[in-house]
Amino acid sequence: MTASYPAIRLRRTRAHAWSRALHREHVLTPAELIWPLFVTEGDGVEQPIASLPGVSRWSVDGIVVRAKEAVELGIPCLALFPNTQPERRSEKGEEALNPDNLMCRAIRAIKDACGNDIGVLTDVALDPYTSHGQDGLIDEEGYVLNDATMEMLVKQALNQANAGADIIAPSDMMDGRVGAIRSALEEGNHANVQVMAYAAKYASAFYGPFRDAVGSGGLLKGDKKSYQMDPANSDEALREVALDIAEGADSVMVKPGLPYLDIVRRVKERFEVPVFAYQVSGEYAMIEAAAAAGAGDRDALVLETLLAFRRAGCSGVLTYHAAHAARLLNG
Repeated sequence: MTASYPAIRLRRTRAHAWSRALHREHVLTPAELIWPLFVTEGDGVEQPIASLPGVSRWSVDGIVVRAKEAVELGIPCLALFPNTQPERRSEKGEEALNPDNLMCRAIRAIKDACGNDIGVLTDVALDPYTSHGQDGLIDEEGYVLNDATMEMLVKQALNQANAGADIIAPSDMMDGRVGAIRSALEEGNHANVQVMAYAAKYASAFYGPFRDAVGSGGLLKGDKKSYQMDPANSDEALREVALDIAEGADSVMVKPGLPYLDIVRRVKERFEVPVFAYQVSGEYAMIEAAAAAGAGDRDALVLETLLAFRRAGCSGVLTYHAAHAARLLNG
């Protein structure tokens, strides 16, 4: 049969592996991965996290081993989260300001061992330090106070920067905190410390295993819907991002990841700034559960989901699969 129009066949470029590689629009490498790690007290300690199979809390010496591993794999940055001991938690989360807390000790140890071969991103929020599990200070009714919390967050950010953090990542969703932190960093001789704002962080059902990992899940009183975003909203995310950029954020983050790829795409197209996404604990756990149940090939599921972030517009992805994905990508 002779066609009366040009024989346009999109399958031509898909016929062979070399051609598929040549026409591939997006590429995933270890350089786009940030590896979240959980720090705990002790020496030589590894504590597997039941709700996050394959993920553990590590004492500071173990975190240093992971940092060296990341350098070898080509992962450019680690994200640290502390599992603060219950006796060090308090109503106001003062342990966040301790220059010798878990976070600061881990930062210094990584920098002593690896120098600038790897970046260290630190979470700024009070939930790992409060006895009530909220991200900030609360009033007598349990409402999280914006401005009083912000004062604590600025001090927390400076504490982490003084310890050697490269990227300060406020995840608390208090209004105005990015500008306050940026100003404090400038005044505190930390002009080169970046701010990656959790700009569009949703009140999601996907955070459960993370709260187990940092020890705040069983402590949480109420919910976080008064400050984290409503999953029904997308225009609001653009307003949040615009404010954080205006306040001095070097990059912005969308959290969670896969259920919010539409937000990633809208942010990237509107603002043309570096956009990151956090493939959160619940997403990780679902992939692991699917693979364990034989519902899909683990390696393929990991790489396909990470590539989806890149296709949506992400400069990089925070993922608990970072080391595994990097090994697959390195061949």
